[in-house]
Amino acid sequence: MSLAELICPAGTPAALRTAVDAGADAVYCGFQDATNARNFPGLNFTPEELAEAVAYAHARGTKVLLALNTYPPAGKVDLWRHAADTGARIGVDAFIVADMGVADYIMRTHPGIRLHLSVQAAASSPEAIRYYCEHFGVKRVVLPRILTIPEIRQIRKEIPCEIETFIFGNHGLMVEGRCSLTNYLTGQSTNMDGVCSPASDVEYVRDADGTMSSTLAGFTIDRFGPGEMAGYPTICKGRYTAPHRPEGYYAFEEPISLNLSRLLPDLIDAGVHAFKIEGRQRSKSYVRSVVSAFRKAVDDIRAGREANIADLVALTEGQKQTQGAFETKKWR
Repeated sequence: MSLAELICPAGTPAALRTAVDAGADAVYCGFQDATNARNFPGLNFTPEELAEAVAYAHARGTKVLLALNTYPPAGKVDLWRHAADTGARIGVDAFIVADMGVADYIMRTHPGIRLHLSVQAAASSPEAIRYYCEHFGVKRVVLPRILTIPEIRQIRKEIPCEIETFIFGNHGLMVEGRCSLTNYLTGQSTNMDGVCSPASDVEYVRDADGTMSSTLAGFTIDRFGPGEMAGYPTICKGRYTAPHRPEGYYAFEEPISLNLSRLLPDLIDAGVHAFKIEGRQRSKSYVRSVVSAFRKAVDDIRAGREANIADLVALTEGQKQTQGAFETKKWR
């Protein structure tokens, strides 16, 4: 397989077609249920929609990866098994999984379909990755966003599968999505229901002084001044006051965006097989712009030309960008 495959988000059938037309090598998507970690109203696919999407993508040479990347609660695994059976019948090219039981079922029941290990599994060492490869036949691992390029390079030498890394979008690091904060307030789990900050629990309130407060399940998690851009309403990216910080501060993580566009050549050199763009909740316009820009950038790098990715700055979440752990150490 060639390096630098471009993996793009598809939250809806329209977004999938947009990503395919913009040059995605593969798209990832999920069903309209708890089997995927972006289980929100208005997003995702019915089995009928996915069948049409797979046909559309395959006719244009694009692969479809089905995310079954949440954890079944005890006694409720049938939903995940049914989703796997449906995806196999439709003809998806790979399943993105986190739970060992789901991986085992797919390996035994649909051995002809590739298994990709979700970042939700948080496998960041060669030993852990090899375990999944040896016991479940995993063909690709999506690495957590905590690794440096030298670490990725070393891991690549020690594992028998492909590597996929995030290159653009949300920079959430709450153990790569395995978070219990939203469950504490709303009763819905990111890991088992696929829901983080469900829309029914989110409310924006305009205060008398012109500020805007965002609340989750009745608890204020941030406040924005007039003209200040409101952030995504999650607990981990909220601002909170404390006796020593009465002005408010980001107690968990600051809402900044990951943008590794300048590091693409180094990631390719380190042996990364696939670049993943985050954003299944994003608009068609966002998908078209980001996928098109990265398609050109990757093609330019492959052809030995300098890539121009300046336009991506305007598309990032929040007001800051980062290269995260990837830039913390020198490589080569």
